[in-house]
Amino acid sequence: MLTRIGNVEIWRILESVDPFIDPLEFFPTMGQDGLSEMQEKAPGQLCAETGRILLPIQGFLIKTRRHNILVDACVGNDKSYEFFGAWHKRSGGRFMAGLTAAGVSPSDIDFVLCTHLHVDHVGWNTRLENGRWVPTFPNARYILSADDVAHFGADPSIVYTESVLPVIAAGQADIVASDHMIGDCVSLIPTPGHTPGHVSVIVADGGQEAVITGDAMHSPIQCYHPEWSFLHDHDRSIAARTRRSFLESACEAKQLVLGSHFPLPSLGNVQEHKAAFAWYGH
Repeated sequence: MLTRIGNVEIWRILESVDPFIDPLEFFPTMGQDGLSEMQEKAPGQLCAETGRILLPIQGFLIKTRRHNILVDACVGNDKSYEFFGAWHKRSGGRFMAGLTAAGVSPSDIDFVLCTHLHVDHVGWNTRLENGRWVPTFPNARYILSADDVAHFGADPSIVYTESVLPVIAAGQADIVASDHMIGDCVSLIPTPGHTPGHVSVIVADGGQEAVITGDAMHSPIQCYHPEWSFLHDHDRSIAARTRRSFLESACEAKQLVLGSHFPLPSLGNVQEHKAAFAWYGH
């Protein structure tokens, strides 16, 4: 188990940690001085051998009194990701082993909540069975942001075709507003910019709160520089404003922050620091 919020358990479901791309490409406006700062303030984010960004690909399993909720479904197996060879036609078992270690099977999952519809957050939505993509989690409702469905569904990519359309076709998708709630412990908050309908996830119980970033943030260095946007943010200006608002809220509510792509163990707290914020990892 990663952590507990009141009586709610949160488990990390890790799929991989691999070198991704050069940090100056990852954060195009960071610059060489920023890279030196990143080496100081987010050292676990850089691969010692290659200097590239180390990118954990992980989901989070939230176990409430009533529900098992999977937040993000990583890359998946057998997917057609020729645009990124390391993820193309994977056949690993680590993700499913993580669910088993947390005490659940695919049929035990009640909700699959996608923070957004990018390749590394929807892959295990579906699995290949007799040449067809079918929902991996047969009893789950898949919670999808209406704004992201509209955006990605307008010109469907192979990611959308393999990992999103099949759950819609199976009648298992709930296409929701970005302030949707699941039970009395889990709620979505709109954090647009990385994608139009991106959401982050708040877990609240027993007077405690945690927030799962999704891709509203990719690194602790963005606490110090919310203006640094990721290469693939859909709208970098909106993403930067969203990050600052997100960090202000995390400070005010004293939330435990779970960074979806932060260096392991990927959790900590944010505090105000000069004109921005500071990250205190656990």
